[in-house]
Amino acid sequence: MKEQLDMNRIPQHIAIIMDGNGRWAMDRGLDRTFGHKAGVDTLENITALCSNLGVKYLTLYAFSIENFNRPAYEVEALMGLVLNFFKMDLFHNNNIKLRVLGDMSRLPESVQNKLNSMQQDTAHYTGMTMVIAISYSSKQEIVFATKQIAKKVQSGEMTIDDIDEDTVSNNLWSAGMPDPDLLIRTGGEIRISNYLLWQCAYSEFYFCDTYWPDFDEEGLHKAIIAYQSRQRRFGKTEAQTEAEATSQNDK
Repeated sequence: MKEQLDMNRIPQHIAIIMDGNGRWAMDRGLDRTFGHKAGVDTLENITALCSNLGVKYLTLYAFSIENFNRPAYEVEALMGLVLNFFKMDLFHNNNIKLRVLGDMSRLPESVQNKLNSMQQDTAHYTGMTMVIAISYSSKQEIVFATKQIAKKVQSGEMTIDDIDEDTVSNNLWSAGMPDPDLLIRTGGEIRISNYLLWQCAYSEFYFCDTYWPDFDEEGLHKAIIAYQSRQRRFGKTEAQTEAEATSQNDK
């Protein structure tokens, strides 16, 4: 399906909810942890594909704060997969920088150390930025931003009247990143599960039934083609959007 892609309209920021690992494993009579292991292979493949397509940011929902409520053995297995996944070859071969979103203080010290070292070791890469949302909750992220802003008002650094949308964006864990153009969720569920609530205000959503371990190049291309078929109006009328596009093309 790659020939159907408009390479001039590749989404610059793709966010993915990698869902369906456990169900993929159970359908095969396997323990849920085998699904997470299979999902790691898909993660590596999709990361390389997005980098090659020219995507600038790929944000992946790896582990929510709510996921700590899962059985202890499954949480432990997931943390082990995090440690094993972050090998330098993927980042070095594709010129990829790593960034982490979430409350890292909740993670095991070994995982914190690994993620911190990978962020430092890849900081000089200039290609795509892979963003891992781990120990992440969008509601908690907004609470964090609210507290940061309140502290600045309390200290006199800014006033209440100075607060606007940019103020909130600049105090989120994702500060400095563009908002996602496209949000993909695999696994058949149709919700965003406390993920990038502020940032996805105008993202295009794409839901598919494919479990994450089976999501492949064709699945990624289908999602991008669906994105490219839509008109992003950001509150404007269709006529306004078309007029602006024509004006841009004439320049």
